[in-house]
Amino acid sequence: MSEIAPIPKMPFATMLRYRVEAAAFFLLIGFFRLFGLDGASAVGGWIGRNIFYRTPTSQRGRDNLQKAYPEKSSAEIEAILLEMWDNLGRTVAEYAHLNKLSMHGPDPRLAVANLDIVDKAVASGKGVMFVSGHFANWETMPFAASQYGVKGGEVYRPLNNPYVDRWMVRQRMANGPKDQIAKGAQGTRRIFSLLRAGKSIFILVDQKTNEGLPAPFFGRDAMTTPAPAALALKLNCVMLPAFNERLGGARFRLTIHEPIAFAPSGDHDQDVHQLTVEITERIEQMVRSRPSQWLWIHRRWPKPGDKLRSKRAKALAAQSEA
Repeated sequence: MSEIAPIPKMPFATMLRYRVEAAAFFLLIGFFRLFGLDGASAVGGWIGRNIFYRTPTSQRGRDNLQKAYPEKSSAEIEAILLEMWDNLGRTVAEYAHLNKLSMHGPDPRLAVANLDIVDKAVASGKGVMFVSGHFANWETMPFAASQYGVKGGEVYRPLNNPYVDRWMVRQRMANGPKDQIAKGAQGTRRIFSLLRAGKSIFILVDQKTNEGLPAPFFGRDAMTTPAPAALALKLNCVMLPAFNERLGGARFRLTIHEPIAFAPSGDHDQDVHQLTVEITERIEQMVRSRPSQWLWIHRRWPKPGDKLRSKRAKALAAQSEA
């Protein structure tokens, strides 16, 4: 089980800034707690459609959608973008009520499709990696798995603000896996230990990382973390793609897909890259199944001038140029 790390010492000015930010965040959480879960979700959706949608950030999402779907009309692109903002607004509001997002009780909010695939994977005795992306309310994937009885840990990227980050970790631990694993070298060791012991890992793999490997995503290379592929190959894990979607209001369905089948060639670096490509392809397939459920405002693709940072990526680039 994770222990929540103490807040590190920091310069007074930095501490003051973080505390002001945290005060604003908790004020927002307090506002949404004035409503029930459904009311907060509805208010958040209204804010998403009527305020977030009108911010300059929408242009990034619009650009990404136009490049991903050149065949779609402007009206179709705007419809996807508007529903995405509705979902994001609801997700923000639902952080005030994470403890109510459950697959049990008289009013379950989480449904899971294809639990037989989960049962078979867990029964294999191998480590299981649930790989997903920022779909619907992405916090609910580890909640549902943990509530179903799947043992393991959730991988997360710590927030910059340590006060908000501690609060967030506590919310996840209260309604999901008790093992919260921050990305980094120490976190990788913990992931390795859990998978080697036949436990599960819940991880989102759809964010850009300049230290990653290029993997085609909607026809353009996107820099993608190779860590899940490297761990899966080393430990012979089962990799289960998981897609979460909002069914309406604060209700969700998590669909577990068949494991990613992969036969190693013996060339480790090439195998890591190819498996990373296949994982990314599965994420794209899930996005395409319902585009408005994905977070299109990510800076998912490289910008002009971005440089390769990982040795693997540089080696792949050199091979392609040879």
